[in-house]
Amino acid sequence: MGGIFLILSGKEIFRRLGEDIVIEPFESSRLNPNSYNLRLHNELLVYEDDILDMKKKNAFKRIIIPEEGLLLEPNKLYLGRTIEFTETKNLVPMLEGRSSVGRLGLSIHITAGFGDVGFKGFWTLEIHSIHPIKIYPNVEICQIYYHTICGEYENYASGKYQGNQDIQPSLLYKDFEK
Repeated sequence: MGGIFLILSGKEIFRRLGEDIVIEPFESSRLNPNSYNLRLHNELLVYEDDILDMKKKNAFKRIIIPEEGLLLEPNKLYLGRTIEFTETKNLVPMLEGRSSVGRLGLSIHITAGFGDVGFKGFWTLEIHSIHPIKIYPNVEICQIYYHTICGEYENYASGKYQGNQDIQPSLLYKDFEK
């Protein structure tokens, strides 16, 4: 089945707030022509082991990003999260880094920029830098945008990540427990 997939304009994102789209807190100054800027929370998770294992719960430590900033090391994975809680109905949410952030060599996701229709929670960011870079809490680090969906679908209902309240380390090990 073919279809036309569209990205919502900023005005359409605003119009659908409280219906198909929830962004809390929402500030109109962060609304773009076809996206909305999300901010970085003040905490990060860093895995403690040098070698990660897909079949186990990998140990991590929590780091606070102070107001004066935190220097990130290149080639190290940091897990962060957005300040904003989002919920999406009848649309596919997508996350991308802001171009200003990318031009400093900072990525905000390795593979997980694609959301599922029905997702609600905070977005976990897979932060990786190619240069040493100083980051700050509350910075507008990424943008969310919304695609229309075509065809019948079921809302996202994963017990692993749905409704999260914190940074989510990988829960892939649960797939091996089935």
